[in-house]
Amino acid sequence: MSQYDNNLTGVLFKNDKRESETHPHAKGSAEINGVEYWVSAWTNTDKNGNKYQKLKFTPKEETVKKGREQARQVVDSGGGDFDDDLPFAAFERGSIA
Repeated sequence: MSQYDNNLTGVLFKNDKRESETHPHAKGSAEINGVEYWVSAWTNTDKNGNKYQKLKFTPKEETVKKGREQARQVVDSGGGDFDDDLPFAAFERGSIA
């Protein structure tokens, strides 16, 4: 049995968390040439009254990199001063009585 090829396919779902006009009407993901993307879609109306979809593709890896950079900034600014004395750190796998 061969693995399903997701290349050049995607999916959109209604955005139930839409709170403002700038938020997309639908969100989802797609794969294009082996690269995974987040997809956002807005439903608009042209000057003739015809509805159309405007799409935005954001590489998923770009989102991960942005999150890592934000975490580094928090740590570098001193906001990431975490206490290493965690109560569960002393427990080892299988040693809990």
